[in-house]
Formats: sequence, structure tokens, C-alpha cells
Amino acid sequence: MVALKTFTKGGVHPPENKFSADKPFERLPLPKSVVIPITQHLGAPPQLVVEKGQTVKTGQLIAEGKAFISANTHSPVTGKIQKIDEILDSSGYKRTAVIIKKVEEDQWVDGVDLSNDLKKDIPFTAEEIIAKIKAAGVVGLGGATFPTHIKLSPPKGMKADVVIINGVECEPYLTIDNRGMLEMGHELMVGTKILMKALSVDRAIIGIENNKPEAIKYLTELTKEYSGITVQPLKVKYPQGGEKQLIKALINREVPSGALPIAVGAVVQNVGTTIAVYRAVQKNMPLIERAVTVSGKHIKNPGNFIVRIGTPFTDLIEKAGGIPENTGKIIAGGPMTGKALPSVDIPVIKSTSGILFFDETESHRTEYHDCIRCAKCVSVCPQGLEPFLLMNLVDHKNYERTEKEQVLDCIECGSCSFICPAYRPLLDFIRLGKSTVNKIIRERKQK
Repeated sequence: MVALKTFTKGGVHPPENKFSADKPFERLPLPKSVVIPITQHLGAPPQLVVEKGQTVKTGQLIAEGKAFISANTHSPVTGKIQKIDEILDSSGYKRTAVIIKKVEEDQWVDGVDLSNDLKKDIPFTAEEIIAKIKAAGVVGLGGATFPTHIKLSPPKGMKADVVIINGVECEPYLTIDNRGMLEMGHELMVGTKILMKALSVDRAIIGIENNKPEAIKYLTELTKEYSGITVQPLKVKYPQGGEKQLIKALINREVPSGALPIAVGAVVQNVGTTIAVYRAVQKNMPLIERAVTVSGKHIKNPGNFIVRIGTPFTDLIEKAGGIPENTGKIIAGGPMTGKALPSVDIPVIKSTSGILFFDETESHRTEYHDCIRCAKCVSVCPQGLEPFLLMNLVDHKNYERTEKEQVLDCIECGSCSFICPAYRPLLDFIRLGKSTVNKIIRERKQK
């Protein structure tokens, strides 16, 4: 039996509630129309390359990411562009979006391989791999949506020696990565080999928490066919899916404050992202669909669904049995890091990992009290920060010291708010502090 590993600093154990873990992927029919926010990634907005009234094919480029950190956006259906407008997305902000009415079944752009044939050979150079990933608009599907081609292009003087595949899926409720490992194992393995070739490394580790024994067993068996890849079971502890925590757990390296994983020779990619990399490189498939978990304690049909980007949330909700009568809050993403939705009249985007329903009791926020100095928030912080102090500094608008106390190192995992016996909204204040400090830093650089 392989020894279980985990990260050493902080962490919590929220109820797992993986109600949909045994539900295979189910593909939803194409929606009658799609709403495509052109910016679905971390970085600069892409530039529109289509106009109202134009007919587009499935997989056609509709917005091109021309800035250094940006990503392409493609049409997920064949149809006619009805309008280009500002729409509300899951962030609660308005975004420029292309609204496309489906006029027929898929007519794909040239070059996309729609066969189910597994392609193991990788006849491309590292440069060609990165170019294909960029062209396909692949971004991190674990939630951060950082453009994948940038991760595979380390800064000068830095080099990776290991690829880490994040199969942890430590957020409660979410089960799409578990299903991806079970149902698309070979695509995941070839995708990992592609990442290894792009970075010129000969070692990859797939980290999986041991509450997914079937995935551990299956992928361990598959590694016999794929040299250089190993599977490492991990103890269950949140937020082990954080890049820095996973790197510590798997290779015992600590990413310095303010640095990226490449600083310690590691590049981390999510399971869904790695499968998207396989499709982009081997099949010329743009990122136009993703898997979404729809779940909750009172949902009639929790499940894992594959949908095209731009599909209305309402289509997924209807498939899962509708909104339960006692629903008090609906969250996009996981319960620890996701955000409550202002409306369900929004589209699935590249970052939509889950749609979760909480009843009025679960979603009720208890009135918070004065800090009792128990230091539980300090003991569970995986970044070694002092959340109680950061909240107080932000509350008093002391942003100079907030920056010095390394607020930007916060990974917004929510462990502090989860554990606080005084129900203090620590993460809310820390998020405000991070955004304010980032604004101050930008203004400082412009002077």
C-alpha cells in the first residue's frame, strides 16, 4: 500500500457530500440559443472578430486573445449571431457577450477530429503543442481560468522538472474530476504526456485523495502503459486542491510568498484542463464544452452533465429536477470558494464547475460576534496567515499594513470562515482587502 501524503500547514474537513460521485457523465442536448461572454479567463479581454447577423460554425473563433495573458473564445454551436450585448454572468458583473441562435445541428469548422479514436502518438514539437493549446482557448477548468498556454511557457531562467495533475477535487459536492478520471482515463494520460512534452520533463504525478479509490485503482493500472506517470494517493484534507498545498503534499516543496509554482520547478494542471489539452492537441478541438456538477441535499436528480459553453443554467437545473422549494441560496462552483448567484438566468462559462442548491437553514448567515481570540482561523490557514488580523486591518482601512501582512498570499479557500466559532465573515473582508491592495499596487506602478 502506497503511503498517504498531505500538506502540513492548516486545513479543515468540511462534510464531503459527494452525492453525485457515482453518476456517470450525461450529455445535454444542444440549447436553442447560447450566450457567450467573450471574456471567460483571467487576463485581458479578447477582441471580437464577428459581428451581428453573421452565421458561425461550431468551433469558429468569435473573439481572439491578442494580449500576452488572454485566451480565445469560440462558438459552441452552428447558428446566427442575434446580437452582441452586455449580460450578467455568474460573477454578478456585466460582460460583453455574443448571443447566438442555433439554426441547425453542428457544422464544424475544418480540421476538428470528431472520431472516438484514441490518439496516443504525439507528433508535435513543444512549440506546436503550446500553439495548438492557445488556438483552442484552453484555460484552467478548476476555477481560476488562467490561460494554459501561459503556464506552459515559463519565464526565462525558470524550468519545470515535474508536471502535477490535480485530481484532488477537495471541494464538497463537486464530482466532475472524479468522473473524468474514471470515464476519460486514457485521454487524461495522453494529455499528461502532452504537458510533459511541452515542458520537456520526464516525470508527472497525479494526486488523488483517497476518498476516490476507484479512480486511484484505475489510473494506477493505466500508468503501466504510460511511462513517467505515477499516481499518489493523498489523505483527505481541504484545501489540498490548492496548487501550493498540492505541491507541498506531493513533492515537499514550498512555493515562496508571491511566487508561482514554476519557482520550485512544478507546473500544476487540473484533470478537466488536461483532458481539454488532449482534445486541443490531438483532435484540434476548441474548448467549447465542459462538465458541471449539479447537486444539493434536496435536488431530485443530482448529476454530472456535459454541456456546451453558453448553455443556460436553467437547462441544467431543469435536468436535475428543478429548484427545490426550500432553496435559500444557489452557488456557482463549490460551497467553500464558489459565489452565490444573483439570478439563474445566466450561461455556463469556462469556470462553471458546479451549480449547488442550499436550503434556507444551510444558507442562513448567523449574526457574527466579536473575535474570541481562539486562534482557530490561524491554525487552519494553509498559507500561515492570520485571518482575524487581516479582517481587522481591512475593517479599519489600514491597507498599508494589510499588504505587509501578505494578504495577497490568501488563496481564498474559506477555511477561516468555516471554522470561526464567532461566525465572523473573515473571507469577505480578506477578499475586499486583496482587491483594494491590488488596486493600490497598480496605481503605485503607474506613478
